[in-house]
Order: sequence, then C-alpha cells, then structure tokens
Amino acid sequence: MSHYVLVVYRHAFATAVIAPFALVLERKVRPKITFPIFMQLFVLGLLGPVIDQNFYYAGLKFTSPTFSCAMSNILPAMTFVMAVLCRMEIVDIKKIRCQAKVIGTVVTVAGAMLMTLYKGHVINLVWSQYKQTSSVTEAAGSSDKDWLKGSLLLILATLAWASFFILQAVTMKKYPAHLSLTAIVCFLGTLQSIAVTFVMEHKASAWKMGWDMNLLAAAYAGIVSSSIAYYVQGLVMQKRGPVFVTAFSPLMMIIVAIMGSFILAEKIYVGGLLGAALIVMGLYSVLWGKHKEYKEKEKEMSIVPEPIKDCGATTTMDHLQVEADDIEMQKKNSQTNNPTMKAIEAPKALII
Repeated sequence: MSHYVLVVYRHAFATAVIAPFALVLERKVRPKITFPIFMQLFVLGLLGPVIDQNFYYAGLKFTSPTFSCAMSNILPAMTFVMAVLCRMEIVDIKKIRCQAKVIGTVVTVAGAMLMTLYKGHVINLVWSQYKQTSSVTEAAGSSDKDWLKGSLLLILATLAWASFFILQAVTMKKYPAHLSLTAIVCFLGTLQSIAVTFVMEHKASAWKMGWDMNLLAAAYAGIVSSSIAYYVQGLVMQKRGPVFVTAFSPLMMIIVAIMGSFILAEKIYVGGLLGAALIVMGLYSVLWGKHKEYKEKEKEMSIVPEPIKDCGATTTMDHLQVEADDIEMQKKNSQTNNPTMKAIEAPKALII
C-alpha cells in the first residue's frame, strides 16, 4: 500500500472520529480562530500528519519496525534541546532534578542506540522457533542497501515530530480547546496529505481500499495513533510540558520488540535487552526530575502572600479614604471662606 494514501485515510478516519466530539462537547468553550492561530494549526498539520508520517513510513519501508522505533527514540533528546532553546525548559545544572533530566535523556538515547547498533547473541524464544520467517528475512535483506536512506528519513521524521510537540504546546496556550484543536489539525493534515498524494501518486488504483488489513491499519492508526493520541498528549502536555510527554516514547521500542517477536517472528538479541534496561533507567530518571520540578512549582504556587495582599488592599482603601477626607475638608474650607458659596448653598438647603 502506498504510504501517501495511508496517511490520507489515516487522518480522514481521525477527523471523522474526533470531530463530532469536538462539535458537541466544546461548542460553548471553543475560542475564535484568528489568523495567527490558523497558521499555527496549519503548520501543525504539516509537521505531524504530512512530514512526520510520510517520512516515517518511507523510512519504515527501507528498514524494519524495530530499527524505525529505535531511531525515533531520539525524540526525547530532540524535544529537550528544542524546549531549552525555546525557554520551555530551564536547565540549572547545579540542581539535582535538572541533572536527572539531562542524564536520563542521554541514557535513554544511548539505550535506543544500543538496541540498534549492537545485537550480540540471539535469545531463542519458544514462540519464535516454529514460525515462518522467510518473508520477513527476505524483506529485510532486500532493503539492506537502503538503510542509510531510511535512517535519514527517520531522523527528519523525528525532527518534525519534536517540532510538532513544541508548537502544539505553544498553540494550546492560545487555543485551549483540545478536542477542536485535534480535529482541526487532523482535518488540515488530511487536506495537505491529499495534495501531496496527488503529486506523488499518479495511479488511480493506489486509492483503492478493500475490507482487508489495509483498511484496518488506516482505521487503527487514525483512531488510536492520531485522534486519541493527539488529544491525550495535549492534555498531559498542558500540565507537564512536551519533554514529559516525549519521555515515554522509548517504551515503544520495548513494546515493538516484544510484539515483533510474537507477530513478525523477529529475533531478540542480548543487545536489545541491555538497551531496554538503559531505556527504562533513563526514563525513570527523566520522570523523577520532572516530578521534582512539578512539586517545586506546586509549592511555589501554593505559597500566596495573603497578608501582603490584604495589607496592600487595606493601604489602598486607607489612601482613598484620606483623599476623600481631604476633598471634603477643602470643600468646607472653601465654603467657610467664600460668602458667595454660603449664599448659594442656603437656598439649596431650603429647597431640599
């Protein structure tokens, strides 16, 4: 199946599923879309659905599922660096929590690279010994010459994905309707993907879809990996930031290796287990640092200088009262010293 067509159907499914919820649940809280917000949404649709997905699927064809996930595990490092450059993350290397975040990110990337570059001995598993692996082996062997090209495509896809997280965090501050944001991004991504597919795919037969695995892949990827994932990531990102969200992506490497062993009969090596251990350790370090940072922010926000606020309010009220007393005193003095004012005020008192 053409991955360009898969991206179109994927985000069409995502739009069809998430749009009704956005229209019904956020009809009263949905803010107006200004031109700057629309441009941010447009770029989000370009970064995520178009650039990231197409480059990732192309790299996946040239490599393997496990290798693709391993390369995409540089996502936390890329996001962390971009967040620091955009001042979303403050790195004070003297603090232990900042050291934990930096060291954890490096260890996570090192574990992913270890799973990719070092294999070691094969671990024989019972469920993978009796499966036919010729098609998988032939596919991997035929694409060995394109592994460099696939790696470059995967790096570009990961860079676009990290940029998507950073821009999404910025956009949510101006457009806090998460469901509507997800629906609009998926819809714009669908339109942009259609334009890209018309340019790249010139055969009408590429658009054909039957009741088979292609339809299941497009529906699952759209409903779960796009609509639900974008929405949940946005909710978590609003509270903990993009670095916290992307810190969990290395777990995909471990899950894919296990599922690949069961479903695709891929072999598991010693290097894979060592890399998985490093990924878990690095992830724990990052999450510990983010947890400490979150607690410190909560503590700072909970310490509200109420006495100072009350004192300031009291001082302001006293100041206004003093000014009012001064004005009243000036009026009385002017009335006392000015006989004309006395003559004018007397009839008013009689009339009243």
